[in-house]
Amino acid sequence: MKAMIIKKYGKYPLQLADIPTPVVGDYDVLAEIHAASINPIDVKVRDGKVRMLLKYDMPLVLGNDFSGIVIKVGKKVEKFKIGDEIYGRPRKDRIGTFAEYISIHEDDIALKPQNLSFEEAASIPLVGLTSYQALHDILQISEGQKVLIQAGSGGVGTFAIQLAKAMGIYVATTTSDAGVELVKSLGADQIINYKKEQFDKVLQNYDGVFDTIGGETLEKAFKIVKQGGQIVSVSGLPNARFGEEYGSGFIKTNLFRLITRKLTKLEMKYNVNYSFLFMKPNGRQLGIISELIEAGKIKPVIDLIFPFVEAQKAMEYSESGRAKGKIILKIK
Repeated sequence: MKAMIIKKYGKYPLQLADIPTPVVGDYDVLAEIHAASINPIDVKVRDGKVRMLLKYDMPLVLGNDFSGIVIKVGKKVEKFKIGDEIYGRPRKDRIGTFAEYISIHEDDIALKPQNLSFEEAASIPLVGLTSYQALHDILQISEGQKVLIQAGSGGVGTFAIQLAKAMGIYVATTTSDAGVELVKSLGADQIINYKKEQFDKVLQNYDGVFDTIGGETLEKAFKIVKQGGQIVSVSGLPNARFGEEYGSGFIKTNLFRLITRKLTKLEMKYNVNYSFLFMKPNGRQLGIISELIEAGKIKPVIDLIFPFVEAQKAMEYSESGRAKGKIILKIK
């Protein structure tokens, strides 16, 4: 099959290569991939920035979510059949959606929302699961509460705003001039133009913050959260709590404790809990997301669609930071 691969870590161009079609295990389906999306994690994996958490053999096929059609099922698969239109996010040790086919565990996929094209559906799994697990599982924000979603016009932000509104949550978000109208159309209640004002000077007494930026932006978030509130980040540093839950081992967990000392001090100072989110594939949660999409409560936000052979251009566009919504690879 055709696939886009890297042969070593670093900012090297993706290479189109012929590689073997994946083997199908007892609980796997083999999917013909119709579309995949570009996510920041793809850049981080390529550059070797997540090697402390994930180790991959080379050559490596990048890509973390997709949509497609089931063309083969393992002998113990019960949830899906040949011909089903699906979408999903593979497990972290089985990534590789920048390819014509993928073998994926049946627990990691769901039926594609019937009202979406393959390109639209491919934009959903990673950002959808990330948003659901941040808002529902970690922050546990409930109706009537207030949350700040950073970078509202980005791939995760555009989904998270819609999910939060579907949950009955008051949403503040940050964006630039170019993203104001977009986040307003998605239902954001308060919009902070980060080029004109600082969110930590404007907001206060929030129940939670969903951080997608990290660094100083994450540190400032502690100032706006009420005592006992929560901050979850996909761009900050993993802390010792994450290391223990993830099973990182004694050495790595203590290293996480060391590098997040500043965040731990902020937790104590403001009486706010900080969590690092390393999203997990979950077909059941994708099914919930499908219901919200089919009910018209969430819609995909796509910036550009690139043909498969232009995967490198798609990666470069993702790195530019100019995208409003998701970047898609049309594979089939």
